[in-house]
Amino acid sequence: MASPTVVVLDYGSGNVHSAAKALELAGARVELTADRDRVDAADGLLVPGVGAFSAVMDALATVRGGALIERRLTGSRPVLGICVGMQVLFEHGVERGNDTPGLGEWPGSVTELEAPVLPHMGWNTVETPKDTRLFAGLEDERFYFVHSFAAQTWELDVQPPFPAPLLTWAEHGSRFLAAVENGPLTATQFHPEKSGEPGIRLLKNWLATL
Repeated sequence: MASPTVVVLDYGSGNVHSAAKALELAGARVELTADRDRVDAADGLLVPGVGAFSAVMDALATVRGGALIERRLTGSRPVLGICVGMQVLFEHGVERGNDTPGLGEWPGSVTELEAPVLPHMGWNTVETPKDTRLFAGLEDERFYFVHSFAAQTWELDVQPPFPAPLLTWAEHGSRFLAAVENGPLTATQFHPEKSGEPGIRLLKNWLATL
């Protein structure tokens, strides 16, 4: 079977090359680009993100990233967001008093963690849901986080016959979403590309869904 093709959205985010390398180790053929035709044609799209919510949104706007993501999701084409690439999928990001509109794929806001030490930096366990495909075989592993903000509630109300999203949680001071599996849209607050072997295995699990 041919290796799946994955585009890592190239919009100036700092971790695009490490994400691309991790995907290659997981077995994907990877391309760094923001070209619409290449994004549309790929089996999967990975949206990385580091830094401030507002800065990532500004950078995405320069390549029409929101439209590229929405176009894929409208066609049920898989998208994976990582770190701030997950956060911008929500309606708002609230940082230092600034409320920045996000992509609005999910309702709710990204807010600062209530923790004695920020940023949350290092390895942490996660609480995985039943029937997860993303964390299959990885339920007891630790993953690498670097962040001070996160989605701390889940507000999307899905009614049958549509399946409920699978939510993975973690805790650092307060409880927050560590990952979401929602049809073609998947996201992790942690960095799989910095999570060693468990991160590569997680990316393999995602590639297997493409």
